[in-house]
Amino acid sequence: DGGSSVEEMEFNWDEYLEDTGATAAPHGSFKHVDTSLQNGFAPGMKLEVAVKSDQNTYWVATIITTCGQLLLLRYDGYGEDRKADFWCDIMTADLHPIGWCEQNKKILKVPEGIKDKIPDQEEFLQRVLQGACSAPANLLEGLHRGKNPLDLIAPGSRLELQNFRDSLEAWIVNVVENVGGRLKLRYEGLGDSDKFDQWLFYLDPFLHQVGWAAQHGYSLQPPLAIRSLRSEADWQEILKKVKEEEEESSVPTDLFKDKPVIGVHSFSEGMKLEAVDPMAPFVISPATVLKVYNDKYFMIEIDDLRPDHPTSRSYICHVNSAGIFPVQWSLKNGLNLSPPPGYPGQDFDWADYLKQCGAEAAPQSCFPLLTSDHGFKENMKLEAVNPVDPEEVCIATVTKLKDSYLWLQLEGSKKPVPDCIVSVESMNIFPVGWCETNGYQLRPPRKAIVNKQKKIAVVQPEKQILSSRTVHDGLKNQELNSSDSVVINGKYCCPKIYFNHRCFSGPYLNKGRIAELPQSVGPGNCVLVLKEVLTLLINAAYKPSRVLRELQLDEEAAWHGHGETLKAKYKGKSYRATVEVVRTADRVADFCRKTCIKLECCPNLFGPQMVLDKCSENCSVLTKTKYTHYYGKRKNKRIGRPPGGHSNLEAAMKKPNKRRKRRKHFFVHKKKRSSTSVDNTPAGSPQGSGAEEEDDQDESELSHSLAQDRDKRKRKLRTFSFSDDENKPPSPKDIKMEVAEKLQLDSNPLEWSVADVVRFLKSTDCAPLARIFLDQEIDGQALLLLTLPTVQECMDLKLGPAIKLCHHIERVKLAFYQQFAN
Repeated sequence: DGGSSVEEMEFNWDEYLEDTGATAAPHGSFKHVDTSLQNGFAPGMKLEVAVKSDQNTYWVATIITTCGQLLLLRYDGYGEDRKADFWCDIMTADLHPIGWCEQNKKILKVPEGIKDKIPDQEEFLQRVLQGACSAPANLLEGLHRGKNPLDLIAPGSRLELQNFRDSLEAWIVNVVENVGGRLKLRYEGLGDSDKFDQWLFYLDPFLHQVGWAAQHGYSLQPPLAIRSLRSEADWQEILKKVKEEEEESSVPTDLFKDKPVIGVHSFSEGMKLEAVDPMAPFVISPATVLKVYNDKYFMIEIDDLRPDHPTSRSYICHVNSAGIFPVQWSLKNGLNLSPPPGYPGQDFDWADYLKQCGAEAAPQSCFPLLTSDHGFKENMKLEAVNPVDPEEVCIATVTKLKDSYLWLQLEGSKKPVPDCIVSVESMNIFPVGWCETNGYQLRPPRKAIVNKQKKIAVVQPEKQILSSRTVHDGLKNQELNSSDSVVINGKYCCPKIYFNHRCFSGPYLNKGRIAELPQSVGPGNCVLVLKEVLTLLINAAYKPSRVLRELQLDEEAAWHGHGETLKAKYKGKSYRATVEVVRTADRVADFCRKTCIKLECCPNLFGPQMVLDKCSENCSVLTKTKYTHYYGKRKNKRIGRPPGGHSNLEAAMKKPNKRRKRRKHFFVHKKKRSSTSVDNTPAGSPQGSGAEEEDDQDESELSHSLAQDRDKRKRKLRTFSFSDDENKPPSPKDIKMEVAEKLQLDSNPLEWSVADVVRFLKSTDCAPLARIFLDQEIDGQALLLLTLPTVQECMDLKLGPAIKLCHHIERVKLAFYQQFAN
């Protein structure tokens, strides 16, 4: 149902691993993923960089480390001294390959800081550049500048794909989608038909750049499966067109430099072996070498003894192909060998079978040595492609290991599949979090919902407080003795940042989740420590996307910090934003305090100061409503009621009511905790994240529940706590004036067409936005379901116009409830 699908989309790997008590397979075990993340730059490469103090001169620098399109550089001459290391953005910095200055008559000049260390510039350059590796020129200039090579395989790019089912011919494929190097490919000439689409990792040995077939003597022919769809003349015309457009759609040649090299095999036709069919990798079966093409490729067929057996299960292999084993391999490893269909009896015996077939077993020397040094262990979790439906990437558990092969149990696939047999070097397995990183939908496990509800409901505040007290008592003496020794240890070294979970957590952060955070983070590099702190806080929010928006860098603010991209995930959607982080230790305390104020929590909730017994802000006596006065003025300006008064009053009241009613079964235990900590539930305060559930219900449910609650809301109107610019409730006169300005509708907005909605908007001061409603086909029903978060996210509006628009939408909603809801 709708509710469960929302819960499914909220799958979180950290929670799942915690619930199942499992560990993630190590990232280093996925060599193809590591290769895909390399940006072409490597530590030790040298380049010529503009000197900051004198932009007309340049000096040689060495790459210390890389991070996406950022390079950490050190001018040659500083030796092991790290104090002058600096970060450069490849896209904006003045960076060039070695030799560029000489070619372009630019000056190479020693920077001021190391002038004394380099008396003879020419001799020094000759010495450091001897045998040095220059950064690639194509990655510093032109179209490829700053791009991860993988990004250059864009949709529309063309490649050549060897046919691995029935012959060695190749055909042109178009890249339809590139998901972190995993390519969705469509044969050239099929238009929009996706029936024959295939998913392959870009390093697959059967995938090549355009021109490979001609270079290696293979013909370009469409596979048999699609050849009959067009005439021979059509295929030739398609080939001619591809050759004309080769320049535009080609991918860089060096992209495939890390592809596995195919070695020479020693198989002969008729040899027998054990094999796993790559199209159904669930069992090990007897197989035969059907055909040898050359010293690199041969064809294998899975044995089938039935006289009228269906289509042949054959495929092309090379010496390093996964899933081929010598005879008796399964017996030696205690594994089940599936007898060929039509084999008499169940007790398969290789000696009898070879005699019966008059065949010889492929010798052990034909097969590569198998390794067990790979890092995988039983019960580890990873992400894996479903071989039955390659569109699906599922959660996988390692159930068995033999040499360099894994048996994987897939969870959450649309149709259940048996355990898959996969090589540790397969390019169809990925580390935990790969799908999320690349924006692809991971199939969540069905039982994740049960675990999630249990995790929300079962909380033991006493246990958390006890354990954290033990930790902080143990740290108490240590902290008093060490004082601020960490702070003075380097300009860029951040002190420990403490999470003081007893402090007031504000409307955005979940107090229970804050209590589960580590006692402290750091010490370490300022940017890294603060980035980790902010990430933990975002994940401890009721609505992570909202907290990310609060922290987002204000383009107009003059801060001069360090921009870091942070992520939040909420309801299956991923959000990214640039957040400002300070770089030096002397600004950390002020940064933490300012961030707390942004999040409307106690200024001591996190920071370099550990709150031992009592918070200096005395925040323990505050509740959400009382605490509004602390931030009331700023809060009101940011969320902003429309200047006309409080016409969205009833709408603002009904959101917490509705949410409490709808989510009642989720928060039963949290209500019990309210005596201990008042802000464990996100509903219940006007400044909370109230509206995020607004779009989960259709308009009939809305009108029904709101009609029932109207009288309650009218009674509550007198005691509702306002937080306007003067921090006081509006006078009765103001309320009367607002009532007088109510909108009177001539027709029920539920029945409005798109044209009616546009006509209404054109009568307001939001007339310029009417075009968006027309383009998006928003009718009356859709209009009544719009909320501020939806308007901002889906219409890409800034906060000011979004609030004005929502003011008018709230007026329509209020008029609808009062005139037509009954």
